[in-house]
Amino acid sequence: MGKIAVTIAREYGSGGRLIGRRLAEELGYAFYDRELIALAAAESGFHEDFIETVEGRKASGFLYNVYMTYNELPIHEQVFIAQSNVIKDVAERESCVIIGRCADYVLSGMENCVRIFVHAPLEWRIKIVRDDYKEGFGELSGYIRKQDKDRAAYYNFFTQQKWGKAQNYHLCIDSSIGIQPTVELLKKYVEEFAGPRL
Repeated sequence: MGKIAVTIAREYGSGGRLIGRRLAEELGYAFYDRELIALAAAESGFHEDFIETVEGRKASGFLYNVYMTYNELPIHEQVFIAQSNVIKDVAERESCVIIGRCADYVLSGMENCVRIFVHAPLEWRIKIVRDDYKEGFGELSGYIRKQDKDRAAYYNFFTQQKWGKAQNYHLCIDSSIGIQPTVELLKKYVEEFAGPRL
């Protein structure tokens, strides 16, 4: 079967990006997170800064309706389509770990796609955000909940599925066991998943 794509959706502050990067290193896979912005910019013709501003935010009803009056597709959907095309291209080209961007949904038709959701208790995520992300927001619990709410709204809007719902993923894992133990468990899972297919 060849190439394996691992998609990691994650709660904010769960360490999902770091887990994904380490997992890619240990598996010898390519790693895609912010790298997708540059690739989507080349695909769409939009500037990278613009894509970064737009991605992760669904169009509001008012802006969506105004834009649809004059154009075929709203900017948010054009960006989503460009990123989706890039995600499909990299998954076909090489074994990889892809962070966020509804990649689990985009690659849902790919037989060799491992879909993972990383979550953790709020107290643990506050510690990660404060100590590792160095976020300086005063009230971190509210900020974290807002990030999760935005991610859920984006995912639910573009996929018509529920973000974080266990049935949408092969594996949901609580990363509060530690970053490296989580990586090790995921590595074993991916290797078992890939084994019969190679």
